[in-house]
Amino acid sequence: MQWHQILGFVAAVAPLTLIPGTSFTLVTQQAIMGTWSDGVCAALGSACGLLVHATFAAVGLSALVMSSAQALTAVKLLGGIYLIWLGVTTWRSARGDAEPAVRRRWRSPWAQLGGFGQGLWSNVLNPKAASVYLTLVPQFLTSSRPIAPQIATLAVAHVAMILIWLLFWTCVVVTARTAIDTPRFRRGMSRLAGAVLVALGIRTATAS
Repeated sequence: MQWHQILGFVAAVAPLTLIPGTSFTLVTQQAIMGTWSDGVCAALGSACGLLVHATFAAVGLSALVMSSAQALTAVKLLGGIYLIWLGVTTWRSARGDAEPAVRRRWRSPWAQLGGFGQGLWSNVLNPKAASVYLTLVPQFLTSSRPIAPQIATLAVAHVAMILIWLLFWTCVVVTARTAIDTPRFRRGMSRLAGAVLVALGIRTATAS
């Protein structure tokens, strides 16, 4: 691909990447409640979720999903339900050690996935991520050349951008947490992250 095509795609997708959304919230939650490596794992999982959609686009599966009202509705509902459940789980985890049994019950099974699994599935089940590779990516493709390598090139650029942003934000959060690492701060941020995830889930499931 030509460099102007790659740079044009980066400029077009940058606002979607920088605006706080599901990946941003998950990385924040993981970095606050865990360690720097937990935030990094969530960022890597989100990036791999984008690669899944890029693969679907390369083989034509995204076009099939987006052209079917029933399939798109199913993806939206699954994504919305996942985000709402993850948000409720995050909110409930802020109750602290006073209710360890309840906390363990509500963290399962998502706690077993870890930051990487949560980041991965939050993007895999995100119809907005799929729509990027169905509606935005084709504008930068050349029909006279093989499509799959072009999509792979744009996906690498997209993944590099989101990783740079999320890893930078992880460092910011960990640094701030070191300065104000108190139980009250953790509970407040967990509840805020949980509320945002629920709101994103509702918006994902009900968006037209």
